[in-house]
Amino acid sequence: MTDRVCVGAIAGAFGVQGEVRLKSFCADPQAIFDYNLTDETGDRAFTAKLSRPIKNGFAARLSGVGTKEQADDLRGLRLYADRADLPALDDDEYYHTDLIGMEVLDTGGTSLGRVKSVLNHGAGDLLEIHAPGQRTTVLLPFTKEAVPTVDLPTRRIIADPPEGVFSEDGQPK
Repeated sequence: MTDRVCVGAIAGAFGVQGEVRLKSFCADPQAIFDYNLTDETGDRAFTAKLSRPIKNGFAARLSGVGTKEQADDLRGLRLYADRADLPALDDDEYYHTDLIGMEVLDTGGTSLGRVKSVLNHGAGDLLEIHAPGQRTTVLLPFTKEAVPTVDLPTRRIIADPPEGVFSEDGQPK
């Protein structure tokens, strides 16, 4: 687990006055304005001030950004907050960043691969699992039925995938 968690990203400039389009990855999207934000390395810090909600995010002012060109230069920048500043999670809640890279085993102990990413297209979270030696990935629903155990200390996930997701040898179909 890392000391910082990605809580948002800059989608580019908004207008010509130096505002940015800010996408929030927080459960409460406006909570992003409560955090001290940094880039991935922690070298560059920002304070964000809400200008107004816009489609798919917010128009916001970032400290140190005063022109459209400066805002455009930040397009794609991911914004991080210190883990200690984030709200405590309930049991069976996880930050996506903590799941990425975890080994996934089936209920018999056979390795299915590692979590490459956590996706959500509106119908719930999916674990994208990359099996060793395979070019394709498998999408596993991140539900209690399909993923009964997440063990953060050992960095292992025990999965009981729905029939047909993996072949008999544990490889993607």
